[in-house]
Formats: sequence, structure tokens, C-alpha cells
Amino acid sequence: MNIKPGGVEPHDQSGGHGKEEHGKPGENFLAANPDIESVDLLISDINGVMRGKWAPAEALKKVDKPGINLPMSIFGLDIWGREVEETGLHIETGDLDGFCIAIPERIARASWATRPTAQVLMTMLDDKGKPFFADPRNALQRVIDRFAEKGLKPVVAFELEFYLVDPSAFQSTGKLKRDRDMQHGAIGPEPQNMYSLDELSGQSELFADIRAGAIDQGLPIDTIIKEAAPGQFEVNLKHRGDALAAADDTVLLRRLISESAQKYGLRATFMAKPFLDWPGNGMHIHASLLDRDGNNIFAGPSGETLIEHAACGLLDTIRDALLLFIPGFNGYRRLQPGSYAPTRIAWGRNNRSVAVRVPASEEAATRLEHRLSGADANPYFVAAGVLGGILEGLENGRLPPPPVEGNAYSVPLPSLSDDMDDAIDDFERSEFIRKLLGVELRKIYTEIKKVEMQAFLNEITPLERSTYL
Repeated sequence: MNIKPGGVEPHDQSGGHGKEEHGKPGENFLAANPDIESVDLLISDINGVMRGKWAPAEALKKVDKPGINLPMSIFGLDIWGREVEETGLHIETGDLDGFCIAIPERIARASWATRPTAQVLMTMLDDKGKPFFADPRNALQRVIDRFAEKGLKPVVAFELEFYLVDPSAFQSTGKLKRDRDMQHGAIGPEPQNMYSLDELSGQSELFADIRAGAIDQGLPIDTIIKEAAPGQFEVNLKHRGDALAAADDTVLLRRLISESAQKYGLRATFMAKPFLDWPGNGMHIHASLLDRDGNNIFAGPSGETLIEHAACGLLDTIRDALLLFIPGFNGYRRLQPGSYAPTRIAWGRNNRSVAVRVPASEEAATRLEHRLSGADANPYFVAAGVLGGILEGLENGRLPPPPVEGNAYSVPLPSLSDDMDDAIDDFERSEFIRKLLGVELRKIYTEIKKVEMQAFLNEITPLERSTYL
């Protein structure tokens, strides 16, 4: 069944850009919080890394309009923050400034700061006052707008996995301290202890700080669980009827977890595969679609057919978008059989070994779970890739292969590439990505990833030196 364009009003703009009736949230926040001394001005770059400025509290008066000046070339930086000239965003343009304006709902106190500090999440406009095309947040907005044209609204939720490690031990040995003995400095092997309440209790003060900070920032944290490896946890966010807000939640949650962990002498790492012997860190995204009456189109009489069309679209586009889901060299190490990270282009129902899963739920909550992304991926691009794949499937109206039952790692289905080079090639020539992001943003992202890949290929590892010197 194909989805035809509908006649509804544009999607709810909560968390979006360009809405004038918000007034002056920066000034209003400062008036309500007169003790604020400074503000962190934040914007998420191509890799989902937070960049920006520190500024005195008075800067809150500028985040409404015309905005905070930052160079557009901030979206032409690699993962190390180095300029990638091939993007065409740097000195050859005169290194033009854009104007970063506050996302009104994303001004809050920084709960971890020792002095009264605010933080503001921003989005970039170009020098003509239009949403800048290379801002990943604006790219996601364009995908959401395509759904709105068809009378549909995505409902999205993210799940985020991470490790808590001792910084000095992790950097020097690549090992991690045991959860329950972390305060004693013990390093060594540890049973998995999945879903352990005792392990959560061992970090109860840290997680209490994270929950309190989430309340301050309006981040809808749901459950926190102990994951499959020592020191590994997962925080789940509640579903949002605004995909932009859901992605905002995720970039801010990563910052909140990282900053809160530092207070306890720990480091939170979202690295996709920090330890070869333990599972990697994933970023799972759940998605469903509401029609103009607020009904889930994956439920009801036609729901089964529509969710199969959507699943087919995700499978058909998964190779093209792999570089969005696994953006870094390390992430391809995570795609290992039996690791709960998918290795096959497969879907299934109530099956955690597949890439695209229909979780067990009541009918009204029927949804797709995309399990491929690493926790270090850019949430705006992840959401754009997943929603774009769903839309592709609904428009094409094709059916996927039969759902996989049991262990998907052993079925004779096409494999996902574990090579970043292949992912770059597929991304660069993809017509799906051209339609999803546009020619210019596809080129910018491709050039950045080529530079990053080459940097890793040029590195001589300690193992090589210890073997051959």
C-alpha cells in the first residue's frame, strides 16, 4: 500500500526552527535566573560533537535574534576538530559566519557546574537568515517536513548505551574497573551481571544526579538498566511526537551523562567498541507514525502491511545509510556475530539479533526498532536515515523477505559491511542519500569521512611496533 500526500497542517514546531511567537526565551530565562554567571553556547557538528563558545550570562540576550556568530565551517570539521578543505566550507568561501539561534525549549541550568551556569542548544541559520543546509538538525527537519506533506508525524525514542570507566586505567591499559569495586581501584574481569539492581545501586548517586539534571533540562528519561558488560549501562528516553526534540534529547543526554560522571572521577564513553572482549555501545531508535487523526498507522487493519513496507524500506536503504549509522572507524568493530549488534540485513519480530525489529507491544504501540547505530553516531543523522528509509518503503510499497526467527547471525542473508571504505563508497554514490541530504551535504559528509578513514590507515599501531621492531 502506497502512502499518498495528505492535506494536514505542518508538523508541530516544538523544538523546531523559524517560529517567531516564542518571544525572547534567552532574555526570559536570564530574568528568571538572575544568578547565572556564564553560559555554554552549544551546537552539534557533523559528527554529533558539541562545539560552541563560553560566554558571560549577558549572551543569553543574543541567542534569540539575530543570534550568536559562528563560522559555517564548523560543519566542515573532522572528528578531531580539524578543517577538511575538501568540504568547500573554509577559507575559499571567506570562512563565512552563520547565525546560531537558541532552540527555545533547550535553555537550562547546567546542573553539574560548580558556579551558576546555563547551557543553550542552538541551530544555525545562514547569512540570509535561512536554515543552514549543512546543520544536521536542519537536515532532519527537511525529512520531517516530507512526512508532514503526506499527513504523517513520526514518533521517535532513543536508547543510549555507554560504559563508565576509570579514565587513567582506560587510557593506559584499555581495561575498565569493576562496577562494584570502582571506588577501590580494582581492575580485572567481571561477570556480565545483566539487569543487576546491585550494580545500579553502586552508582546510585551518579544516576540520581543524571535524573535530576534531566528534569532541569526537560529530558524525558524513562528507564536505566545495567547492560551486558562490566561498567556498561543503558538510558532509555521516552517516545516523542517530535523527532527533532527526540534527537535534541539524545545529544543533551550524552553531555549530561559525561559531565555528571566527571564529578565522580569517572569517564562515560559512548565509543562504539571500546573493548574487544565485551559488547559495543549502541544507539537504538524506535519509530512509529501517526496519521492526521493521531492514530498509529502501524496498528489497525492495514498496519501489518504498512509496517512491512516500512521494514522493507529500511532494509533496502541500510547499506546506503550505513555511514550515518556507523560514522567512525572503530564502529565497524562492533558488528560481530552474537554481540547484539546486527551483522545481517534482516528484520524480525521480537528478535534482538536482527537489524530491524518489531518489538513485542500492545497493538497501539506497534513500532520499528532500528538496532544498527553506534552510540557515538549523530542522532540527527540517525533519525534522518531511519525515517528516510521508512518513507522510502512506504512510497515504494514493496514487501520484505520473511521475518527471521531465531538467530539471525547464522541465516543465509546479505551481510552488513564491516569496512568503512565500503560504507563511504556506498554513501557517496547513493541516490537515496542524495534525496535524503542533498548533493552538497552528501559531499561534505563524504569528504570528512574520507579524511578520517585515511588518518586511521596512516596510523602504525602499537601491536605492529611490538611485533616487527
